[in-house]
Amino acid sequence: MTWLVPTLVAGPILAAGLTLLMGRRLIPQRIVTLATVGSVFVMSATLLWSADTSGPIVVQLGAWEAPNGITLIVDRFSAIVLSVSTLMLAAVLLYAIFQLGKDAVDWWFHTKYLALTSGVVLSLVTGDLFNLFVGFEVMLVASYVLLTVRSGPNEIRATMSYVVINLIASALFLVLIAVTYGLFGTVNMADIASRMHELEDGTRTALSLLMLAVFGIKAALFPLFMWLPDSYPTAPTPVTAIFAGLLTKVGVFVIIRTQTLFFDSGGPSTLLLFVAGATMVFGVLGAIAQNDVKRILSFHIVSQIGYMIMGLGFLTVAGVAAAILYMSHHIIVKTGLFLVGGVVEREFGTGALDRTGGLLRSHPVVAAMFLPLAFSLAGLPPFSGFVAKLALVQEGVGLGLWAIVGVSLGVSLLTFYSMTKIWGAAFWGEAQESVDRAGIGMLTVVGLVVAASIGVAALAGPLIELSARAASELLDPTIYIDAVLGSSA
Repeated sequence: MTWLVPTLVAGPILAAGLTLLMGRRLIPQRIVTLATVGSVFVMSATLLWSADTSGPIVVQLGAWEAPNGITLIVDRFSAIVLSVSTLMLAAVLLYAIFQLGKDAVDWWFHTKYLALTSGVVLSLVTGDLFNLFVGFEVMLVASYVLLTVRSGPNEIRATMSYVVINLIASALFLVLIAVTYGLFGTVNMADIASRMHELEDGTRTALSLLMLAVFGIKAALFPLFMWLPDSYPTAPTPVTAIFAGLLTKVGVFVIIRTQTLFFDSGGPSTLLLFVAGATMVFGVLGAIAQNDVKRILSFHIVSQIGYMIMGLGFLTVAGVAAAILYMSHHIIVKTGLFLVGGVVEREFGTGALDRTGGLLRSHPVVAAMFLPLAFSLAGLPPFSGFVAKLALVQEGVGLGLWAIVGVSLGVSLLTFYSMTKIWGAAFWGEAQESVDRAGIGMLTVVGLVVAASIGVAALAGPLIELSARAASELLDPTIYIDAVLGSSA
């Protein structure tokens, strides 16, 4: 079973090189890419079963013992995020193939997409800070190229903020690695966690804030989020969809991993809860002010990340479990909403709300797929977003943290209002002339993503139990430390 872990990372990279050698032969590229991403999903699901039944799976590459070598680790938390992420990578890949067809923009899409996949996987399974940096950079370099696939002046200008902000974050990440190595003489996360108690309280707090700032940029937390709404809407729909579903969630994943592994806390974190509340509020207010489907949804990426940090801020098993469930739900729902937004753009040639309308009558299937995703994002029952938000609210009430609970409920109402803007303009509004129709392939993929979202709600009981087991593992760092360092004993 351990051989699956390095294969998750190496497989997409090797496949990317193979598709590059294929030149402009699209059909072989598609076959290789679909086979690779599909295999990565199957392997991720297999590792999830193994990690849940047998504990963390650790691989020491090159026969070097930890903490000196390269460590890869898959525990329940990383396996959950891996499985959901690779499922959406496969879905968006299918959508991209159906949407892009033989357009020239598609020639090198598969190579870049596979590189992105490898970067995402490495970021989720690595056991040391340096290779986490490598995973981020592989992921971000691929994303830079994907964002500029349409190289008009508006797209280049919007992408520049994304590139500059992430380069700053990468520079800060290198500073973080240098500081951490200077303090501990290692970048292995298990080794760092085992020795974190050696630091003075002030140094430990400063290190925690530096990590939160570095990964907060990646996750688009308040006040570090303004690069996201300007960058994502300019890319083609498949690119935007996978960015919306995954990239910021990788940042959230690392925040949850580092804050629970490195920094003990006697109770809820006031700082994390403040950041969570501010991220929710500023994100949803930005969404309300927009007049374009993709920009509304881009601001909601920011807003919904606040709920995940809210669960982390409780620093309880129930709170972190709710954050994990919320992350899983959001990856699916946000991907689906951007895919629906792509269908709207295909229909009208634009996502501007004042130039769309009448889809409920002309394309009722699209309307039927939009509603469960919108209701889920707003947290309405019985959809997956309601299950995740209810778990967060229950834990907040149980802890007596009424302020953050009130903010989360208010933001849910505003989220619902902004979804009604899209519904009223694109679906219920006055009929506009259709430019093009989305093909059956695109609609089928969107339908499958909607079904996955409904599946999260239908399986809420087992999923929250799985998330609780993952949260218990996260909040007991000795499990992670013993798994990594013990594997070298």
